[in-house]
Amino acid sequence: MNTPPATTREHHPVVVVGAGQAGLSLSWHLTRRGVDHVLLERGTTAHEWRDGRWDAFTLVTPNFQCRLPGWSYTGEFAGTDPDGFMERDEVHRFVTEYARSFAAPVREGVAVTSLRQHGDGFALSTSAGEFSADQVVIATGGYHVPVVPAAAERLPRDVVQLHSSAYRSAQRLPEGAVLVVGSGQSGAQIAEDLHLAGRRVHLAVGNAPRCARTYRGRDCIAWLEDMGTYDVTAAEVPGGAAAQEKTNHYMTGRDGGRDIDLRAFAREGMGLHGRLEDVRDGVARFAPTLEQALDHADSVMESIKDAIDRHISARGIDAPNEARYVPVWRPEQEVTELDLAAAGITSVVWSVGYRADHRWVELGVFDGRGRPRQTRGVTGTPGLFFLGLPWMHTWGSGRFAGIARDAEFLADQLTAGAARLPPPSSPASRPASTGLAASHLTAAR
Repeated sequence: MNTPPATTREHHPVVVVGAGQAGLSLSWHLTRRGVDHVLLERGTTAHEWRDGRWDAFTLVTPNFQCRLPGWSYTGEFAGTDPDGFMERDEVHRFVTEYARSFAAPVREGVAVTSLRQHGDGFALSTSAGEFSADQVVIATGGYHVPVVPAAAERLPRDVVQLHSSAYRSAQRLPEGAVLVVGSGQSGAQIAEDLHLAGRRVHLAVGNAPRCARTYRGRDCIAWLEDMGTYDVTAAEVPGGAAAQEKTNHYMTGRDGGRDIDLRAFAREGMGLHGRLEDVRDGVARFAPTLEQALDHADSVMESIKDAIDRHISARGIDAPNEARYVPVWRPEQEVTELDLAAAGITSVVWSVGYRADHRWVELGVFDGRGRPRQTRGVTGTPGLFFLGLPWMHTWGSGRFAGIARDAEFLADQLTAGAARLPPPSSPASRPASTGLAASHLTAAR
């Protein structure tokens, strides 16, 4: 690769790639410490919250737990429903107003196409020209490329199909029944959204666990936070890397928050099936795993309640007793084949996850599966860091409050690294700035 002359690069001691909540949390700390830095964002600030969620999306995390460095729902944001769940556009506003609150140095519309080592630092090729940096933080998360299984290629051509990231509402799909594949948080909530809109829904249920919304007078996530569940580190979690890749528990914050009970949906007419195995000649074929999947999801929910009971008992907390869940429906038989045309299915929503894409990072910091080799965001390449990854340090690393803690730790590493750098001996020791436009943010209102 031909490397442009250093004088054509704009230099910053720290370049942060990504201006979502992770990159902004780090920027807040660096701004407070007077560290020159820039955030390069291919879209607009926090655009995934607005562009990658359906119309009726709500957070699963209660609003009072939405905390970033120097910014919280109940504090600076002045939210009025701490026990509620922000909707899509309000989450976008929460993050973009955070960026404005400290004038985060964001360059929007700048896509980084290559990151490589250059001398003692790094060179970045972007859609806005060349940059260089002493230290780089990759804060683009771990969900980049929507996964669509090979079975999608064998769907009838008249069936509309889309990934969950492109789903917006029942009204934007053609009339008719909908097959949703995947029962993680997104799949379960999209199935609910379609069901509430009066659509006939078929759901291919995977191995995702569930969690009750509330138990013994309080939101379960609030109980789990008090119990230290989200502080469990990646090194401590039973099951290691395999446990870290498990699907998140499904529940919803819609209409003030409630359980998602797939059994209740089935009783109301939703078609439930086991894991989708294939589609051939217009027929979807499912594994006979539905009853096992439903029982597993319920057992996880009840085990969480057991842990909450132990916590309440050990600390002598005065909390009301609550009856346990009793299944409201069981499949009389496993429906393992579904003729799509006969069932009136006109669209399929794939909700089977994402994969990371770091092909633009030309550095040997990945394992054989393409995952960054890092410990609390620190890689084996001096000056290169990651932030905002699921399970980067703890179970809570993908949550607002967990990101805030991880960002402070990395800010310490970056500040220490900057202190070790030799001072410039002359103007020529630093590449000249290209004078790119000052940072700007798009209003979220």
